[in-house]
Amino acid sequence: MIAQEGRMDTPTATRTIRTVIVDDEPLARERMRSLLDTEEDVEIVGEAKDGVEAVETILGQSPDLVFLDVQMPKLDGFEVIQTVGAERMPPVVFVTAYDQHALRAFEVQALDYLLKPFDQERFHGALKRVRSQIDNQETRDLGRRLLALVRDLKSDRPAARTDRLVVKSGGRLFFLRAEEIDWIEAAGNYVRLHVGQDGHLLRETMNSIEARLNPETFFRIHRSHIVNIERIKELQPWFNGEYVVILRNGTRLTLSRGYREKLQERLGKPL
Repeated sequence: MIAQEGRMDTPTATRTIRTVIVDDEPLARERMRSLLDTEEDVEIVGEAKDGVEAVETILGQSPDLVFLDVQMPKLDGFEVIQTVGAERMPPVVFVTAYDQHALRAFEVQALDYLLKPFDQERFHGALKRVRSQIDNQETRDLGRRLLALVRDLKSDRPAARTDRLVVKSGGRLFFLRAEEIDWIEAAGNYVRLHVGQDGHLLRETMNSIEARLNPETFFRIHRSHIVNIERIKELQPWFNGEYVVILRNGTRLTLSRGYREKLQERLGKPL
């Protein structure tokens, strides 16, 4: 077609949506792959079978879209978002087996989801919605909505115990076994995990990290301190009913009066 002044119009290039598939079920990933293979504007740039792989793939590929399974080993879908950081997450289509009550949280935050098992029509509807969001740049407040979703859903279910934590430092990911942690301290909007001579910051509250750790191993001795009980060497009386907790590596922490009674109950004897 010839435009004014003899210039040739060129068709607008279709944007390629770089996509990552995250699901712990091989058949589910295969089905998602087969559905996406028919979409000319979609390029699959990575797959992950668990939450740890998902974090690595998302950070490494910086995709435009993630199909994210919610229930997965190692890290679930919500922990993937927390680890990557909601501000860095691209548009997400959640793949979930949650019941209708929990799905209201997705709808309130205007985040799309696929309820397992889903059909081809529902899949294409979700993909169409993602295209519209990308084209209209409606993803600018995605981080806020993702954080709100995580908060709403996690408040409706008991905290899952974890034996592994993922922390970011200097652009690298560290995978820590919870049992390796000596003690934890509050650090503003973060907690600092002390592991031997190393310290790792994790964006989490003391209450939330306490709820995720095994209470048989970790005990809160102060509003700002949690200790691995296996690392305690001795307790020494201090002032006003408080105690000094001495760890095997020489670290000295305070057992406040407010937590003394709980420790007495735990030990089964008075201090």
